[in-house]
Amino acid sequence: MDSTGYIALSRQSGLMREMQIVANNIANSATTGYRQEGLVFSEYVQGIEGGASLSMGHGNVRHTSFVQGTLTQTGGTFDFAIEGDGFFLIQTPEGERVTRAGNFSPNAEGDLVTPDGHAVLDAGGAPVFIPPGAKSLSVSPDGSISADGAFVGQIGLVQPADPTTLTREGGVLFRSDDGFEPSETARMLHGFVEDSNVDPIGQLARMIEIQRAYEMGQNFLNSEDERVRRAMDAMLKSS
Repeated sequence: MDSTGYIALSRQSGLMREMQIVANNIANSATTGYRQEGLVFSEYVQGIEGGASLSMGHGNVRHTSFVQGTLTQTGGTFDFAIEGDGFFLIQTPEGERVTRAGNFSPNAEGDLVTPDGHAVLDAGGAPVFIPPGAKSLSVSPDGSISADGAFVGQIGLVQPADPTTLTREGGVLFRSDDGFEPSETARMLHGFVEDSNVDPIGQLARMIEIQRAYEMGQNFLNSEDERVRRAMDAMLKSS
């Protein structure tokens, strides 16, 4: 394959990856706390001996939008949302993770958990316990929880120590290899959840653009393939 074909194929592979990301965004447009993802394209330039440089496009770097999603009032006793920067701290089998999805519930032991059963941690890194049979629950903006008027704990609000190391781990969970530190600006709302920050209309429009660009690239590859075949047939006939 000549350099033209490699250039086109590198672009096609990047477009295919972006299509998968956009489709996943659209599928999660109604997922509580989901963060929209995108793909960054970069240019790779390689010098060719005795000729012009070869420029290829690569789409390998994913980026996540942490723009605040819409805060929806649910009135749920164990629904929480964060206004501003910050995350809920969660304990998973793989270690501590953070999320913006605050649709929790107490398990059989009284620990506050995510829909996947991961424990929600307090400011000290211990599971948040909700006394069974509590008739009323109130939560202050700093995450402090009171059950029937008595303080029972404080939901941890944290920030990654180095925001550039925050890595998505599927769904609404993120990992920070440099650990976490308390968030000084986050404010918690009780009886609210944060919606996905996906822009469905914008993502649908981008999907159409990707599809058209991919079809154009495929048509180009087909034309190049036909041109090479004709050139080879002409050479064989003339030999």
